[in-house]
Parts: sequence; structure tokens; C-alpha cells
Amino acid sequence: MVKQKTINNEISLTGVGLHTGNEVTITFKPAPINNGFSFVRVDLEGSPIIEADANYVVNTQRGTNLEKLGVKIQTPEHVLAALVGCDLDNVIIELNASELPIMDGSSKYFVQAIEKAGVAEQEAERNVYVVKEVISYIDEATGSEIIVMPSDDYQVTAMVDFGTKVLGTQNASMKNISQFKDEIADCRTFSFLHELETLLENGLIKGGDLNNAIVYVDKEISTETMDRLKIAFGKDKISVTPNGVLDNLTLLYPNEAARHKLLDVIGDLSLIGTRIKGKVIANKPGHFVNTQFAKKMSKLIKAEQRNHVPVYDLNKEPLMDIHKIMSILPHRPPFLFVDRIIEMTDSSVVGLKNVTMNETFFVGHFPGAPVMPGVIIVEAMAQTGGILILSSVPDPENYLTFFMKIDNVKFKQKVLPGDTLIFKCDLITPIRRGICHMQAHAYANGKLVAEAELMAQIAKIQ
Repeated sequence: MVKQKTINNEISLTGVGLHTGNEVTITFKPAPINNGFSFVRVDLEGSPIIEADANYVVNTQRGTNLEKLGVKIQTPEHVLAALVGCDLDNVIIELNASELPIMDGSSKYFVQAIEKAGVAEQEAERNVYVVKEVISYIDEATGSEIIVMPSDDYQVTAMVDFGTKVLGTQNASMKNISQFKDEIADCRTFSFLHELETLLENGLIKGGDLNNAIVYVDKEISTETMDRLKIAFGKDKISVTPNGVLDNLTLLYPNEAARHKLLDVIGDLSLIGTRIKGKVIANKPGHFVNTQFAKKMSKLIKAEQRNHVPVYDLNKEPLMDIHKIMSILPHRPPFLFVDRIIEMTDSSVVGLKNVTMNETFFVGHFPGAPVMPGVIIVEAMAQTGGILILSSVPDPENYLTFFMKIDNVKFKQKVLPGDTLIFKCDLITPIRRGICHMQAHAYANGKLVAEAELMAQIAKIQ
């Protein structure tokens, strides 16, 4: 089981936004478990938070752009790629402007900052989505396609065809995320000369210079264009190298462009919000197809999580029968709602209840159409979790369990006589000082019927 990770200390960098040209300071801060990556606009009133979520993508022209309740984050992909590449799960990114700094056009400086801050392992288990079948997204307009297939590791392959003699077709692969720092992180963003002219005409790339973007010359440069480029980049002289790169910029790798596209894929797919165990193959990737694929994956994963029902062998001898349960829990019929404990670890417990027409609550709860009360389902989940917390003390018979908080309760399906309820409770944080904070789910008939976030405390009987 891989644990979640954050950074040890906060650390800041200052740079300029590629398109706005504005100076911006970015500060990485440690974040609690299950926070994910989130941006905080400290320059705005109330310091609004924008989560790194594919559903907030509003524009992908010349970069990925997020917006939530009118608050924008521009070009976060290189920072997000660095966070994933450093194997992090939870980080808060504070900004005093909308656009993240371009630095040298890669993720290198962000990776260096993260390594300087240090990585800290957290108590919660990392949530990973295991790919079981091929999932794809195709952009019919461009022919771009991204697929993900089952694999033992998170792997990414980018295949690009730019249709120009100067660059042509390139491929790049990453077989394990550990390769990111040394083989992908320093690969810089790039542009073609014809795109550069358009961007300059439209007042974009105000923060661009020849140190943070590779410019490939895919056409003859007129004297007029050369003069405009000199002014735009503040250079007395601009030349073109034999390999078609503007201003003698040395490529780090022959396929640096493809590697940077791979970097962008990693950053954009972090917007899924869940780690992936699978092999991604991106053919002609770009921010639009990347983020559309991220939205599709996010929706699919959330749907599976909502509907996923753990499978247990109900004929197997239980870990605890009703007699063992009663030796731990102080509850007794008709207020004991757990019949068996099927599984239990240090951080989770699975219980079972057979719902029969003989339950006392059916006498008065819709007698003509009996439905198990929602509060009883919550109580049953809590009793299951109570067994987990009481098992942490040597003398559970001397303790009582009391609710402290119930949050985010949702009821999805009715529970009727004849149903078999399965309760699964997972710790959100480790048990400390007798306090148990857990996420509970109840399943019946192959469906999720209820869920809730529960907090309880055990107290010794006086």
C-alpha cells in the first residue's frame, strides 16, 4: 500500500507569465491528506481556491486554463507535471497572479524547488485507479487520440507528427514516473515561427523570450519579420541554426519537442484528480484532447467509485459472529444492527446485516411498504466502525462509543426486507486518543445504498 505524500516545507519561486508578461510569485505549501493539488489566488479578496480539476477547464488555447466562480488559473500544466513527477499527492500552490511563471518553459525549476522543500509521507493510503480495459478519446477535428490500457505502472507515450520538415514525426516514452526528473522535466515548450508571428500580432507571449521557448523555423524569414523578432525579444541579432531552431538555442534532446508534449500530457492528466495505474498512449496530443480525456476519465472514475460494490464470499466463516460482536459492542437487540464481521485490518472493517421482516422498526416505518430507516443504516455503519475502534483497546467491554460528528450523509437506494447489507468503513485519519474518523459505505443488491463521513470517540465506562 503506497502512502500519500506532500512536501516538508513551503518554498517560493518568482518568474513571469508567458502570455501576460506579469511577474508572479508561486509558493508551494504542504497540504493535508486527500487535498490533492489546489491553487490559491492570494492576490484576490478571500484568497479563493481553485482545485486542479478537469471540470474547471474553460480554455486550452496556448495552454490549459482553469476557472472557478470567475477566478482564473492560467497555464498550470508544467507545475502540475512537476508535482506528479515528484510523486506527490497533496500540495497547495499559492499565486499572486492568474498565470503561473513560465521559467525556462519546462518543469525543471519547479522540480528543483520541490526537491529542496523535501517530500513527506502521510498516513493515508494513496487512491489509485487501476485501468482494467482500454479507454479512449478521439478529437475528430484534428485526429488526435489518447488511450489508456492496463499496465503494471503509470506509463506515458507521446507520438507527435507536426507535418513540417524541420520537426517531422517524433516519439517519446516514460515507462515509470521515476524517469520524469531526469528525462522529461527539463524539456522546454516550443513554437513554430508562423505561430509566433500570429501570437505577437495578437499581443500574446508578452513574457516570452528565447530562453523559455524553442522556436522552430518552418518558413523563410523575411527581413521585416526578422526586424520584428529582434524588437519583440530585445535582441540585436537573431539567426537560424542548421537544425532549424531560432537564435542558436541548443536542443537538450533530438526529440525534445515530443518529450515536452509528454510533459504536458502528465500535467493535464493530473486534472483527473486520481492517480492512474495504466499505460497512456497519446497520438498528436494537445491541451484540448488532453483535458477532454481527463474529463472523461474523471467522470468514469467517479461513476465507478459511486457504484463499485466490494465482492465478499458470504459463505466463508466470518471473522466475528454475533457472539463475538456482542463481546465487543455494548449494543443488544433490538438495537444491534451488525450480524457478522467479514474482514478487518488496522484501517478498515467490513460488516454484514441480514435485513428481515421481523425487524422492530418495520412495525411502524411504512407498515404497508416497509423501508429500512436511513438513520438505522447510519447507526449500523457506525456500529461496524465501532468494532474497529473498540478493537484498538485491550478491554473493549469497558468502553462505550459516542458520535462526535456525522457529515456528507447520502442515501442512494431503498433497503427492504430480504436485503443483505454490507458495511465498509475506512479510516480517514489514524485512530488517536480514542477518536475514530472514517468514511462509511453501505451496499445492497450490487448497489451503493448509503454513505457518510463519521467521527466517534470511545470513553471508558465510569
